[in-house]
Amino acid sequence: MDLTRREVMALAGGLVGAQVMPGPAWAGDSRHLLTAAPAEVQLAPGEFPKTRVWSYGGQVPGPVLRHKQGEMFEARLVNGLEQETTVHWHGLRLPNAMDGVPGMTQAAVHPGESFDYRFALRDAGTFWYHPHANSLEQISRGLSGVLVVDEAEPPEVDAEEIAVLDDWRLTEDAQLHTEFGNRHDMSHAGRLGNYITVNGAGELRRSYARGTRLRLRLVNAATARVFRLVFKGMNAWVVALDAMSVERPERVEQLELGPAQRADLIVDITAETGEEAIIGSVERDGTYATVSVSVDGVEQAVRDAPQALPPNDLPELALKDARQVPLVMEGGAMRGLPERVMWQGSKMEARALYEAGQFWAFNGQAGMDDKPLVEASLGETVRVPMENRTAFSHSMHLHGQHFREVLPDGRLGPWRDTLVIHPDETREIAFVAENPGDWMFHCHMAAHQMSGMMNWIRIT
Repeated sequence: MDLTRREVMALAGGLVGAQVMPGPAWAGDSRHLLTAAPAEVQLAPGEFPKTRVWSYGGQVPGPVLRHKQGEMFEARLVNGLEQETTVHWHGLRLPNAMDGVPGMTQAAVHPGESFDYRFALRDAGTFWYHPHANSLEQISRGLSGVLVVDEAEPPEVDAEEIAVLDDWRLTEDAQLHTEFGNRHDMSHAGRLGNYITVNGAGELRRSYARGTRLRLRLVNAATARVFRLVFKGMNAWVVALDAMSVERPERVEQLELGPAQRADLIVDITAETGEEAIIGSVERDGTYATVSVSVDGVEQAVRDAPQALPPNDLPELALKDARQVPLVMEGGAMRGLPERVMWQGSKMEARALYEAGQFWAFNGQAGMDDKPLVEASLGETVRVPMENRTAFSHSMHLHGQHFREVLPDGRLGPWRDTLVIHPDETREIAFVAENPGDWMFHCHMAAHQMSGMMNWIRIT
């Protein structure tokens, strides 16, 4: 019998959450050394064996890389795996050659080889890094970490916490199921795990006094799970989404966080002394604590609602003159592909595509096309209405630039780099083509990406 979430969460109730640790310097300076290699870590409670994973620096999640806005970032990736890899710096506006997509922005890093990344940190915020080679297996095995870029004037808080949410598909002896990309996963919701972790442990547990104000950086590192979070015993305000500050902090009692999305919260602990403040993950079989705060110590005074974070310098959208490029998502179980779909330059019947492991399509195209979905001139505003005709949710990520959702009433949503689109929804985004190069545009449910839901844009 496999290890189940309910069994593990019950056992993990008293497990103290691991702290995500800063990364080692490269040769004694501010450059970072990231070695991707096999490791063993204690994911499940102590009575279970350690889990064999792939990691950066022997830890899961990988080391926190921390800098100030405007600094130069340098990291060396060393490939200690037996397959090719890269690092994609998710959400960062950086030069195209540093984006980490093999075959598009760089050559893959072969086993035993290394690659140096170097770019300026234009934006403050919460970012993360992960491979873009064989993404489903490599991320599922543990290869990801957080990159924090601090504002020149961070908000006044008493403490900061980083919470990396993830899920793992474990066997009864706490080892990873190694059937990556089976056809059920690819054609359904993706590789959903049976064990949720926060910072590589069953639950993040802390102790703070009532009235403590925290900055909480949330990252969804899962390859398929959409976390639906609820807040108890605390007042929580969203101050940034996908690293970009919101215009007005929004008080929330619940929050949806899709794969690859991040959220920065300012949290005031309101539970009484002796009680617990909890962030719970709502699952089909109940709500499970992901973050638990034991309330203890000298109570602090109530404070005013937080102020907005300083905004990053983002381009202004010219919606009136914007070109519109529709994107239609089709395929997957229960609804299927159209009768004939383009794949690798040929129009193929749906059955042949299923046999080739392709279950999804954008605009009748499965996988990468020779021609980009969008060709845009530098500085041009582009609108992309995305219609989800499938039976499953998709977390759509655009590399190299951020976008805003154009709401049905014409208002603009917050800046983001990843947007969840649920079945039968149509959601429109608009972005300024500000960063020249060829950039991926794909579903971040990694099983969907590898089975058809990826394309690209070109900015010249």
